[in-house]
Amino acid sequence: MSKKVFVSGCYDMLHSGHVAFFEEAASYGDLYVGIGSDKTISDLKARKTVNSDAERLYMVKSLKVVKDAWVNSGSGLMDFLDEIKSLKPDIFFVNTDGHTPAKEELCKELGIEYVVSKRIPHVGLPERSTTALRQVCRIPYRIDLAGGWLDQPYVSKHFPGAVLTICIEPDYEFNNRSGMSTSSRNKAIELWQTDIPEGDKEKQAKTLFCFENPPGTDYVSGSQDALGITMPGLNRFYYEGGYWPVKIEKNSDPDLLNWIEERLWLIPLFPRQEKYDVLARTYISEEKACALSQAADECWDALLKKDAVALGKAMTSSFNAQTAMFPDMVNDEINTQLEHYKADVLGWKISGAGGGGYLILFSEKAINNAIQIRIRR
Repeated sequence: MSKKVFVSGCYDMLHSGHVAFFEEAASYGDLYVGIGSDKTISDLKARKTVNSDAERLYMVKSLKVVKDAWVNSGSGLMDFLDEIKSLKPDIFFVNTDGHTPAKEELCKELGIEYVVSKRIPHVGLPERSTTALRQVCRIPYRIDLAGGWLDQPYVSKHFPGAVLTICIEPDYEFNNRSGMSTSSRNKAIELWQTDIPEGDKEKQAKTLFCFENPPGTDYVSGSQDALGITMPGLNRFYYEGGYWPVKIEKNSDPDLLNWIEERLWLIPLFPRQEKYDVLARTYISEEKACALSQAADECWDALLKKDAVALGKAMTSSFNAQTAMFPDMVNDEINTQLEHYKADVLGWKISGAGGGGYLILFSEKAINNAIQIRIRR
């Protein structure tokens, strides 16, 4: 008897990349497909699908490699729980950007083989993704490597310091509210549609910052967001109690950027819970702001020296300083996933707070099933 192979996803705007994925999965046995409902996709991605779940189901079921398909009954990243327990597949097949430790752990509990595949287009066809088809948008994301929160005056007024960011090409549709400047990126799309225009990047960042934070804004987004997505490469923004940095240092050394790309690994986290507020509990002080500032300086020095061990240690120190001031950045689920990787990496942090983002791991050894990024040059 053929093995049962299960896959689950959105499969909006069905394209050759989806078909190649299904074909590869079906090479392991009879293929069963769970499709995310319209509500699930809306909750996870904060946008509507182009095609309804009924239409997506019709198209997926029409493919000759698909044995059967349905709309998953649950919600969130694990919306297929009831279906996978009922189907009892032999294999759960995912792409690298669909992998999460929670899915892998579920398969261990249920005795299901977990197979992770890299995106491989069909021979002779270009690589496709729904993000690319939805719109040709090259506006980047950003990751802060250290010092995050010092761009907020209520932190840097206690002790000045730097925020270090890298500008990330949009190779993936990163989660909304993931701490990768998605809200600022959405505002940038309103302003510029498809890409950051030519011109003075700092002036463009000021334009974006003002557009996102008009007079009367209750919560002002930190300027590292606007700066981080408009300014390519690696950047250091130094704050002294104001919304805008008093000093900006840029580094676009291709060897250094390649070195970072090869050692940075991202693992998706669970979505945030409803009504989550990272500012519900804060313990901000001069001592803790100083620790965050020192960690960012150590991180910058390690980057310039390409000292992997020192950089990993500094990233972790920055993370610890952040969570000392904002303990609700992490929860039990995040800590559990961190424990899974700590012993095998040089350092870590998270993008965002309270879930929805990514574990950011620094390691000279490959991390299985992790996402790697490209830094905009």
